[in-house]
Amino acid sequence: MRLLSRRTRVLAYLFTALWLVPSDASQHGSDSEEESDLDNDEIEEVIVVSDPRSLIQRTLHGSSSSVDAETISLVSASHPNEIFSRFPGVWVVRGSGQEHLTGIRSAVLAGAGACGAFLFLEDNVPVRPVGFCNVNGLFELNTEQADEIEVLRGPASPLFGGNALHGVINVRSFLDGDAISHLGMEGGPYDYWKIQTDYQQAGFRVKFLSKSTNGYRDATGFSQQKFNGQSRYELGTWDVAHALSLTLLNQETGGYVRGFKSYEQSDLRRSNPNPEAFRDARSLRVTSHWTTTTDFGDLYVSPYMRRSMMKFRQHFLPGQPFEKNSQTSFGAVMHWSRELEPVSLTVGVQLERMNAQLLQVQENETRGSAFLAATRPKGIHYNYDVTSSSGALFHSLTYTPNSSGEFSQSMRVELVNYDYTNRHLVGNTKDDGSQCGFGGCLYSRPANRTDDFANVATRIGYRHLVADQTSVWGLVGWGYRPPQTTELYRLQSGQSVADLDSEKLRSLEVGIQFQGHPFNMSVSMYNETNRDLIFRDAEGLNVSDGKIESQGAEFDLSWALTEKNELGLIASVASHKYAFARNLSRGERIVDGADVDSAPSLIANARWRYRPSRSALFEMEVNRVGSHYIDAANSARYGGHILVNARFDWTWSSRWRTSMKLINALDAAYADRADYAFGSYRYFPGHPRQVFVGIVYSLPSHGS
Repeated sequence: MRLLSRRTRVLAYLFTALWLVPSDASQHGSDSEEESDLDNDEIEEVIVVSDPRSLIQRTLHGSSSSVDAETISLVSASHPNEIFSRFPGVWVVRGSGQEHLTGIRSAVLAGAGACGAFLFLEDNVPVRPVGFCNVNGLFELNTEQADEIEVLRGPASPLFGGNALHGVINVRSFLDGDAISHLGMEGGPYDYWKIQTDYQQAGFRVKFLSKSTNGYRDATGFSQQKFNGQSRYELGTWDVAHALSLTLLNQETGGYVRGFKSYEQSDLRRSNPNPEAFRDARSLRVTSHWTTTTDFGDLYVSPYMRRSMMKFRQHFLPGQPFEKNSQTSFGAVMHWSRELEPVSLTVGVQLERMNAQLLQVQENETRGSAFLAATRPKGIHYNYDVTSSSGALFHSLTYTPNSSGEFSQSMRVELVNYDYTNRHLVGNTKDDGSQCGFGGCLYSRPANRTDDFANVATRIGYRHLVADQTSVWGLVGWGYRPPQTTELYRLQSGQSVADLDSEKLRSLEVGIQFQGHPFNMSVSMYNETNRDLIFRDAEGLNVSDGKIESQGAEFDLSWALTEKNELGLIASVASHKYAFARNLSRGERIVDGADVDSAPSLIANARWRYRPSRSALFEMEVNRVGSHYIDAANSARYGGHILVNARFDWTWSSRWRTSMKLINALDAAYADRADYAFGSYRYFPGHPRQVFVGIVYSLPSHGS
């Protein structure tokens, strides 16, 4: 498969050429040993500069969390859900292979356009364009080798625009400072192997990761590779960093196992009803970050280019159609910041252009009832292109009237235009133009059209320092997400136009934070209303008049009992309820006041860390997922589960480090994902007890 068109390759070459700046540019880390060695009695002056690639520094007020490189290395996640259990209010549900679904202060959202409710960033630059999200978007990010992962919970549209409706995940690939170059390898059951390297010289750093396995279940193996590179230098008054990201995934996908609690039956747990299913995905991103400080403030400019391609079998649908999609997009984020005490101001603009394609085709006749066979025909279902343009103006303002109080206000105005071109027959006919039985074919293709969406969002917050180590804060915010292209142009049941509004979210939250030794605590409570919810009704039409009311509390606690022992607790208690009544597709009915499905009332992670010495670290972890409904009608439920994991890390020489992790130590039978659809329970079975062993070799520093 060709990853790049010729035009895209040319632009990629131009971006890559920027890496080859002559070495006479002043590179970071090139100071001589004499300059870097400080006398013990000297005090080094450190100038702290705001990092425009940090999510938390841009957020100021609100519920945000991060995990550092040490924790990421210790967890050594084989799937993103293992590391995101360390964040309150976040539930990343494991699918087959590297697939997943995401929930941030929400239910786990599964629709084709539901991923538009969450924004995935890499060093504060969106991984996907507005309107063309990837529901499995985390496998396009190198979370396994990140220097830091940040999460902002709640609406962040005033700061980051569309798709930041429920929250934002920012993967920091490269932080400032020196890193230890190393090579590592990890092995586990079912022929699991992971090989990784992280190499740094002055002004240059690369990371590479390769994972593969034959899979716990039948025909569920995958091979995955990720690469990140950065070149950094000074050019005049500019601090410049160019970054390249590549990901590749080839996986055999497992389907749901069906039947009530089938995940508890040993013969079904390892089975795969859909051995023909697969997913192949590739992504490329090239980003440039330019930062300078002038007499008039700090200026940040970040142009970027993205390309992604994916093809997969829709094993979860009758007829199992094949889908292929791709997108090429370009854009830039620019903002200017100025400190005018007691006021700090940031104003900026973001521009973006995308060209995307989608093809869905079914090779064979649909098996099943006469209705399914007649309405889901063999042949092309969808074949269309979408060109989009978007532009946004935004600002952030902070006002610090005294040493104990701080106000913040942010606003964003965003315009999005979609230009859709249908490449197949208009309407819901078969390939030859003939009509399907039972009132027409399921899949409906609208005629060429354009759609425009204009959105405004704001957030207002206040933080008050009530003691040296304790602060309280409050925030009211509004968020939005424009409809995704699949929701507008991938229609069903004869619908010719999807007259959709942007989804909107209003959030009110308060919190308290204590930072000290030996105890740290952060507690937040929120109330949210999600309106103009996009869903498919009983007639198969895409509409946007749903509503959900949510309330919850989130806890993030850590306590250093002694120098060697530390306890940690992350917990989320939440209620998500439908605030409307409607019949849905597949015969379900939403009742006003019913619980939203796939939304546990409790998610928790508890940890005990023990450091027997400076070179050794042991951690025991308990994860709890509470009981929850698995259909909108609240007629079926999954009882939840508890998983116990243990990890050990030992640096036994200046060069060598060994690790071991025990996943699902109690060998619990559980479901990674539970669902009720088409009249039956269906599950992705969780893995049994697994042991992984790894080894890392630290390379000698450059020049030693």
